[in-house]
Amino acid sequence: MRIAVFGTGYLGATHAACMAELGHEVLGVDIDESKLEKLSSGEVPFYEPGLSEVLTRNVESGRLRFTSSYSEAAEFAEAHFIAVGTPQRKGEYGADVSFVDAVVDTLVPRLNRSAVIFGKSTVPVGTATRLSELARSLALPGVEVEISWNPEFLREGFAVQDTLHPDRIVLGVGPQASDAVQYAKEIYASLLGDGVPFLVTDLATAELVKASANAFLATKISFINAIAEVCDAAGADVTVLADAIGYDERIGRKFLNAGVGFGGGCLPKDIRAFMARAGELGADEALTFLREVDAINMRRRIRMVEMAREACGGSLLGSRVAVLGAAFKPNSDDVRDSPALNVAGQIQLQGAAVTVFDPKAMENSRVLFPTLNYATSIEDACAGADVLLVLTEWSEFRRIDPASLASVVRRKVIIDGRNCLDVATWVDGGWKYRGMGRAR
Repeated sequence: MRIAVFGTGYLGATHAACMAELGHEVLGVDIDESKLEKLSSGEVPFYEPGLSEVLTRNVESGRLRFTSSYSEAAEFAEAHFIAVGTPQRKGEYGADVSFVDAVVDTLVPRLNRSAVIFGKSTVPVGTATRLSELARSLALPGVEVEISWNPEFLREGFAVQDTLHPDRIVLGVGPQASDAVQYAKEIYASLLGDGVPFLVTDLATAELVKASANAFLATKISFINAIAEVCDAAGADVTVLADAIGYDERIGRKFLNAGVGFGGGCLPKDIRAFMARAGELGADEALTFLREVDAINMRRRIRMVEMAREACGGSLLGSRVAVLGAAFKPNSDDVRDSPALNVAGQIQLQGAAVTVFDPKAMENSRVLFPTLNYATSIEDACAGADVLLVLTEWSEFRRIDPASLASVVRRKVIIDGRNCLDVATWVDGGWKYRGMGRAR
């Protein structure tokens, strides 16, 4: 099929490239000419493993092109995907859906034949129904525009895999849907042929599936972090505890890794938007538990700062602190709401000299936190450090040989903010080790 994808950020660029990889002709649409120029030359403006190869291959084949022209997209495509951002509104919990609205406002009047618009952006429940009414009011006479919702479930660092090999495809359709289901079956034909589950729901359910999935994951992470606080007080080990309860198939081990908490561009703002929308619908009491989920998550950052201060003798003033990690998770350069950078900034404000190193997120980190010091290697970051903090679980940090840093640091003290290191290796190497929610 001929597909237009509106928005070429993390979600849009990935979706466009992967739809071309499935064999479709794809046009990526954005108003940012510099971003379009990079993508057209095969350059991905962010780090995502495997995406550069997929993008380059399909640009060179001619199946994937980019434009800033909505008129060109309206003429070209049979199906249109909305993949723009829905950030948190300034000073509020709710989601800003103005970019989603802008796509419909701009595209629909330019459509001269009936079309299906699939939403992929994460939006408050009720958005698709409202956009359906908006599209009907903007459409030219005789042109039928169907709004459907096809939420994304991408994990940063695994986005290509999650698009080309998803664990499910969800499609929300209106009460008179006539084309969206058939279009989706054609678009995802090869995936459905591989047995990927295909769930067709009403619009509201599709919107709530994404919000509920993120809320559940956030709750699971904050649950184990709350237990980590109890383990700290009791002298227990949260990692062993998580292994033990994870064997229960009703619970599972995934997302039970205690540490400094979650961040990024999705979970924090999505659970807050979910709470805000529930309040607007009169169901605010149903999601009050998410306030504590959010509070636990933010409290972990405060606790890490406290642990760093304790490691420096009760005051960070004049101390040197090395921070390994800036991205909110490994295999990404995304620093939005990053716990690592938030902790580094707080420690600096308390008088410490903070040096940060991350394999991929240095450039983005400098933009958000220009006053921090940045190193070009692990060794440079640790030079003269009184304490070393591991705040993003990159594989290269897991593999560090403690002996290689022993002569570099001023004091052999390490705080494992992701509980990702082998404790015995560091302790046997003469280091003072502290984890989060662990007996040591």
